Amino acid sequence: MKEEGPVRRRFSSCAGISSVFSPRADGRKLVRNASFGGYNELSPASPGFDKGKDDGSQSKEDTAHSMSKSKSESKLFNGSEKDISLSSTKLTKKESLKVQKKNYREEKKRATKELLSTITDPSVIVMADWLKIRGTLKSWTKLWCVLKPGVLLVYKTPKNGQWVGTVLLNACELIERPSKKDGFCFKLFHPLEQSIWAIKGPKGEAVGSITQPLPSSYLIIRAASESDGRCWMDALELALKCSSLLKRTMIREGKEHDLNSSADSTHVSLYGLLRANNLHSGENLPEIERHHFKDQDMYSDKSDKENDHDHEESDNDGLGKSEESDSDTSERQDDSYVDPEPIDIKETTYLEQSHEELGEAGEAAQTEVVSEENKSLIWTLLKQVRPGMDLSKVVLPTFILEPRSFLDKLSDYYYHADFLSEAALEENAYNRMKKVVKWYLSGFYKKPKGLKKPYNPILGETFRCMWIHPRTNSKTFYIAEQVSHHPPISAFYVSNRKDGFCLSGSILAKSKFYGNSLSAILDGEGRLTFLNRGEDYVMTMPYAHCKGILYGTMTLELGGTVNITCEKTGYSATIEFKLKPFLGNNDSVNQISGKIKLGKEVLAILEGHWDSEVTISDKKTDVSETFWNPTSDIKQRRLPRYTVKFEEQDDFESEKLWQQVTRAINNKDQTEATQEKYVLEEAQRKSAKERKLKGEEWTCKLFDQDSVTGEWHYKYADTRPWDPLNDMIQFEKDGTIQTKVRH
Repeated sequence: MKEEGPVRRRFSSCAGISSVFSPRADGRKLVRNASFGGYNELSPASPGFDKGKDDGSQSKEDTAHSMSKSKSESKLFNGSEKDISLSSTKLTKKESLKVQKKNYREEKKRATKELLSTITDPSVIVMADWLKIRGTLKSWTKLWCVLKPGVLLVYKTPKNGQWVGTVLLNACELIERPSKKDGFCFKLFHPLEQSIWAIKGPKGEAVGSITQPLPSSYLIIRAASESDGRCWMDALELALKCSSLLKRTMIREGKEHDLNSSADSTHVSLYGLLRANNLHSGENLPEIERHHFKDQDMYSDKSDKENDHDHEESDNDGLGKSEESDSDTSERQDDSYVDPEPIDIKETTYLEQSHEELGEAGEAAQTEVVSEENKSLIWTLLKQVRPGMDLSKVVLPTFILEPRSFLDKLSDYYYHADFLSEAALEENAYNRMKKVVKWYLSGFYKKPKGLKKPYNPILGETFRCMWIHPRTNSKTFYIAEQVSHHPPISAFYVSNRKDGFCLSGSILAKSKFYGNSLSAILDGEGRLTFLNRGEDYVMTMPYAHCKGILYGTMTLELGGTVNITCEKTGYSATIEFKLKPFLGNNDSVNQISGKIKLGKEVLAILEGHWDSEVTISDKKTDVSETFWNPTSDIKQRRLPRYTVKFEEQDDFESEKLWQQVTRAINNKDQTEATQEKYVLEEAQRKSAKERKLKGEEWTCKLFDQDSVTGEWHYKYADTRPWDPLNDMIQFEKDGTIQTKVRH
């Protein structure tokens, strides 16, 4: 019985397809030439080839073909026929190696041109249609997919050339995937979990069009119906197993079509036959696949180019080398070139934070009972100040200090940075603003017990930490520096390029004394940027208000009105933090109210408490629901924070800089804490005097100030959108946030 060709194996579901491929006269299969990347020829298997020859003539042709093939392979391995006949008498071993290298490069060039012709020729398309692809966040995105021999091109739309990525099919496996949802699901994957993506786009793009993140080693794809899905699997399997045959036959058909057919003649191809089986692919694909690869020279990799420039010299210089070492070196350079990993990259070591204090909701956690000993310290302090005075230069007693730096305190807003990851993927601008507001409110419920104030950072002090996002396998990095001491300004930068956001800003901390109360005002703004959209959300901060200094119970509250504004979309939010009224009850503590607006139109009303539940009421539907509530379950799902390993910290990093003061406070030794704090402050004053005498100005390590706007910017900020094909991981090294890229 005659054996069918491998391309007929899975076309049972697409009616009419099997008739395209005629039975094979022999049992030969497609065999890859492992030495040089070529394919042995197959007998004709599609329209346009000669048919109807009898077995005798076919046998003769096979014999002639085998002889030709043997000569061709011998020629490829050993050089030309003339070279073969003269090799024993005229050619030296070095000259024979030169001929082999030349033929090797020519064969690689031929394979490259063959792939180029399929990519750049718009008529060479196996299939094209809309498919749904599942991202790393387990949500589906509808994308335009174009299947060509050897590659699957993915676009956002079919018309304007928004390229997303190119899947290299040569290393992929294909399986059907069971699913509860409608349609037909299948999976393309690399069996060794390596990347399946090409690093450049059809026009040489380094960055693809922005969609939700896609997996690197597989794609889960859903077609609209089972018949569509099975046709896609048939076509993909054909492209996977028989890409060389498809390249040659489809190119030949395209040329014959251009030469022999008129504008209204029909073009019979595999793509047309598959489309006849209820596949609606839309309009003809425009020229968005052109120039997929640029054939800049005859070499397909760097090693070949180097070998060509140097091989004459190496042949002459290497005469003294052994034959074995010459052969090994040539093979390594030609076939095993690996781009080395940079040797100077050493990522900072981060360790998970072992303990953190969250505090309780309500007023009880924000009050402080002052002992008689500490009351005398407060009276001594009050003798130095007067109402309305700025307290930034006043030395505060250590009993009111929270044992961590203000730079550390500013990082409390990013334990729920995964809300920003979700917002970056949100297509609706209104919902995006709601997610940003939700993230903003999530930064306030973490508070120490009692009335505590963090350390005033020393000039040049830095702090670093990060959070790991388990759902997206990304990291949010936080870096802060005290860039000015008088006035006290703290600059910070937050980055998660993989999830598509960064945040920067600076805070000028000011304190004002009013007699029985004082306020810590955070003057400045933060700027949240969604890298994929070019949107900036500018936001301000509430102030901290402490009352009951002279009489009553010392209590800490938040007050003031904050704004979150996106100029590009026109959406904004206003949130008022309300102080407890004089005759208010417990429910009036930590209250907030707010509005989300588009221009001047109010879309939603926010009401609740900043340390507990907040509800949102839609103005159009008049429906109210819980907007944010830091329940115990929510707190358990907080992103874990990681801080720099103590041994790797610089002397001016917060934890190491304040370690003696922190130890004394934790041991409840206020005297030692005061002494250690004085040592740090006195060293800072001495350094400032020395700089003044020498006429030197302080230079910040991580941040620069804009001479026009006065804003502080992180020196090493990278605000490019994440490239899923080139960028591998984002990491931090010595205070610089970097990204490893494929070379």
